[in-house]
Amino acid sequence: MAAELDDFVVILAISTLGFISLCNPILGFIKWVWIMFFRSPKNLKDYGSWAIVTGCTDGIGKALAFQLASKGLHLVLVGRNPSKLEATLNAIHERFGAQVETRNVVIDLAKSSGEEISKTMKDVIRGLDIGVLVNNAGLAYPSARFFHEVDSELMESIIKVNIEGATWITKAVLPVMMKKKKGAIVNVGSGSSGGICSYPLYTIYAATKAYLAMWSRSINLEYKKNGIDIQCQIPLFVATKMSRLKRASLFIPSPEMYSKASLRWIGYEHLCVPYWPHSVQCSIMNALPDALKDQWLFNYFLGMRKRALLKDSEIQSKHDPEYHKSLSWLFDCM
Repeated sequence: MAAELDDFVVILAISTLGFISLCNPILGFIKWVWIMFFRSPKNLKDYGSWAIVTGCTDGIGKALAFQLASKGLHLVLVGRNPSKLEATLNAIHERFGAQVETRNVVIDLAKSSGEEISKTMKDVIRGLDIGVLVNNAGLAYPSARFFHEVDSELMESIIKVNIEGATWITKAVLPVMMKKKKGAIVNVGSGSSGGICSYPLYTIYAATKAYLAMWSRSINLEYKKNGIDIQCQIPLFVATKMSRLKRASLFIPSPEMYSKASLRWIGYEHLCVPYWPHSVQCSIMNALPDALKDQWLFNYFLGMRKRALLKDSEIQSKHDPEYHKSLSWLFDCM
């Protein structure tokens, strides 16, 4: 009798563990569906009446500026090109009229010192009810390349724009949010921010975006008690000039498609993938062995590098027939 009871207990324990193991992915999927499609976005005007968007003249940043304006927020637009900033401002005024106030801030994050960035931002936002900050400005390689091929000027610019720019602008804005005990900060990362896989041939860019993820996670804990929600959002491929992808699709959204998803997540998790097809891609990637992902990505980026070199060679050879020969050592690396 005792033996039968012991067997029953073992069977019950195994069945319970099996049931729990089965329920976890089901509950996780239900939670994912609710968050992606049914969870109510926060009213961003509750954070404040003004939003700051960096890198707002093209791509995701420009689309986010329009989305924030559609929610009734006034905008501080930060960029390095005065004419592009003016064009963005005019387009926003044309669509939303006088109901959206704007201020343009011309800063070259690749050339300005941290103190200059911070001082400029403090002067501009003085007296404004800043509620949302979107650190979107980013710089990447013009094409895939090995680490030793990245010239020092490009390397320094990527680090200054992607890391120092976001850090110093946030440092200037945080005191305003702390004073009123509310605010939301969004740092736009990349696939490398989530630690899903390695990014060979885009090493420095990927590393700077990974910084944003850890930085966001840490300062979110520091300032949560002050009513400030800080997160890093992870976009995968989006059809922008930076990605050089022109055609939008389900898994490669337009900046407008991505920005709509982005706004739904502001104020929630410290690390998130706002666009649901990207989230599906991340889940699949996470399930794959690292060795398989690394090799596939390395080959994929090698192909991108080869195409860029061939294109560059064709252009240059028109002016210098010896140019193609000078690139032979690079093609040998493929």
